Amino acid sequence: MFPEFEVVPAVDVQDGQVVQLVGGERGTGTTYGDPVEAAQRWVEAGAETLHLVDLDGAFEGERQNAPAIEAIVEAVDVTVQLGGGIRTAADATALLDSGVDRVILGTAAVENPDIVADISADYPGSVLVSLDAKDGEVVVSGWTEGTGLDPAEAAARYEELGAGGILFTDVDVEGQLTGVRTDPVRRMVEAVDIPVVASGGVATLDDVRDLQDAGARAVVVGSALYEGQFTLAEAMAAVE
Repeated sequence: MFPEFEVVPAVDVQDGQVVQLVGGERGTGTTYGDPVEAAQRWVEAGAETLHLVDLDGAFEGERQNAPAIEAIVEAVDVTVQLGGGIRTAADATALLDSGVDRVILGTAAVENPDIVADISADYPGSVLVSLDAKDGEVVVSGWTEGTGLDPAEAAARYEELGAGGILFTDVDVEGQLTGVRTDPVRRMVEAVDIPVVASGGVATLDDVRDLQDAGARAVVVGSALYEGQFTLAEAMAAVE
């Protein structure tokens, strides 16, 4: 997983369209059109991995945009990681069997940590545990509920359960194009030996470099790419 540092474009889907939310809050989204077209555009620009999220699934607790997600998986030939509304091991394994390379588990992993071990036993390295932090606390259910969990401590626990990597999202700066905070990322990196994927706040090429310097193995970029702050090619060149 991520042999070299990767810049991973986000394709977040809500109501069948690409949407970028601000701080993960409903009603704050900007729409960017057809998800398949967006996915193909990023692949043509050089993406080796795509980060797909069923936003409706994240909020409602069950997948809502399966047709759009399936169309993306069929249309591209790169690594695909998917999150949002995956709540059971059966859901996860069905997705892995259908062509998704990695499943992202947030709420399900917090509510039932053993699900990580269950899936990883048959699909090693396929689980990316999503630890989304708001005010220093892991939040779930579309970032609406606090858990009392410390992100770094939780990451170490999931590593023991077989997680292939940790997706760390800094919700406090997510979607705002205000820059990244590297201290929480460094703390997460120091807590585990598995890859940490950083997400949230990227606005400039310096942000991408700073996350690489902080030890992250990949960065998920959404709004900055869709708003033309920089191109995918520029971001990839910045961290070569």
